[in-house]
Amino acid sequence: MIKIIKNVELYAPKYEGRKVIVLANDKIEGIYDSIKIPKDFLEIDVIDGEGFVAVPGFIDSHVHIMGAGGEDGFKSRTPEIPLSEFIKSGTTTVVGCIGTDGITRNLKALLAKAYALEEEGITTYCYTGSYDIPVITATENIKNDIILLQKVIGVGEVAISDSRSSQASYSEFIKVVADTRVGGLLSGKAGIVNIHLGNGNNKMNYLFRVKEEGEIPLEQLLPTHVNRNEKLFKEAIKYAKDGGYVDLTTASDPEHLEQDEVKASNGLKRMLSEGVPLKQISFSSDGNGSLPVFDEKNQIIGIGICLPESLYREFKDSVLIEKLPLEDVLQVVTSNVAHILKLENKGLIEKGKDADILLLDKDNLDIDTVIAKGKILMKNKEVLIKGTFEKS
Repeated sequence: MIKIIKNVELYAPKYEGRKVIVLANDKIEGIYDSIKIPKDFLEIDVIDGEGFVAVPGFIDSHVHIMGAGGEDGFKSRTPEIPLSEFIKSGTTTVVGCIGTDGITRNLKALLAKAYALEEEGITTYCYTGSYDIPVITATENIKNDIILLQKVIGVGEVAISDSRSSQASYSEFIKVVADTRVGGLLSGKAGIVNIHLGNGNNKMNYLFRVKEEGEIPLEQLLPTHVNRNEKLFKEAIKYAKDGGYVDLTTASDPEHLEQDEVKASNGLKRMLSEGVPLKQISFSSDGNGSLPVFDEKNQIIGIGICLPESLYREFKDSVLIEKLPLEDVLQVVTSNVAHILKLENKGLIEKGKDADILLLDKDNLDIDTVIAKGKILMKNKEVLIKGTFEKS
C-alpha cells in the first residue's frame, strides 16, 4: 500500500519545510517538494497534512512493558501496558525492562510481551537483566543473550546508588559493562547498559570512574533517572559535559513527596543553558514502573505508578512552556535515542527509514495521527488499532 502525506510541515526532526512524504508499505519511499498523484490509482491513500507538522515517531528507551513494582508487597505489582497507551502517547518504538523484581518477572516473560507488542503494531526491543548484579540472564550469560536473542540490545536497568540495588562493587559493575560491550560488538547491536540511579550518596561515582580509567567508552552507558533530585541532576550535567549520555525520566513522583525532583522539560532547558550538548540528552518515561517513596530511614511511605504518556507530556511542555525549539526537543525523543541505541532505521524521517510518523497539530502539538511501520494506528485523534484484549 502506498500512502502519501501532502501539504505538511516536516520536522525530520530538523525542519525541512513544506513537503510531500511518500510511504511504501513499512518504509519511507521518499520526500518531495511536490508530486503528481495519479487519480485512478486505487492503492494510494492520500493524507492531507494541512495544519499539521510531521515528526518521527517517539522512541521510549525505558519502559516496564509487562509491569514492575512490588516494593510494597504483591499488591503493588504494576500491570502490563496495553498497545493503546503507546499509540496515544505517540510512541512507535519501545524498549522493555524489568526493574526491582527479577524473580517473579524474567526475560522470557519480557520477550513474550515484546513480541506481542510487535505483532500488535509497534517496534519493540528489550534489555536483559534487572536491578541485580550479577545479571540474571535467559541463557548462560550476558553475551549470549545479546548475541543470540534478536530483541535484546543491552543490559538494564541495573541499579546503583540505591537501597534496593544489590550493592555491587565497582569491579562487579564494570565486568557487566565490559561483557555488554563485547556482546554488542559481536552482534552489531548497541550493547548499552541502562543504569538506574537512586537517591544514594554514591550518585554517579561509578560512571565517573569509567571515564577516568578510559578503557570503555562512555557511549556504552545510559544512566537514567538523573533528574530524581537536585544533587544528582548537577552531577549529570557534569557527566554529560564530559561526554556521557544522560536520560531524563518524564514520569514524576507525587508532587508532595519529592520536592527537589527536576521536571524533565525544565531539566532539558537547564542542561542546554549549562552547555550540555543536545545530542547527549534523551527522555524516557519509566512507564508502568512503580513510584515508591521512602522516608529518611529508607522505609516505604507511599507508592504510585509511572505513566507512559508522560513522555509526550514532557515533550510538549518543553516546547510550549519552556519555549525550546521544536526541532531541538524532538531530538531527545527521536534521533538522539535512535543514535544511542543504534536503531539505524528509527528516529528520522528520510528515505529508506521505517515509516514511523506522527502528525501533530501545528498550533498546540496535539497528536492527530500515528503511523507505525506504515500502518495508521490513530487518526483524527481516535485510536484505530488496540491490543488483542483491549475493549474496542
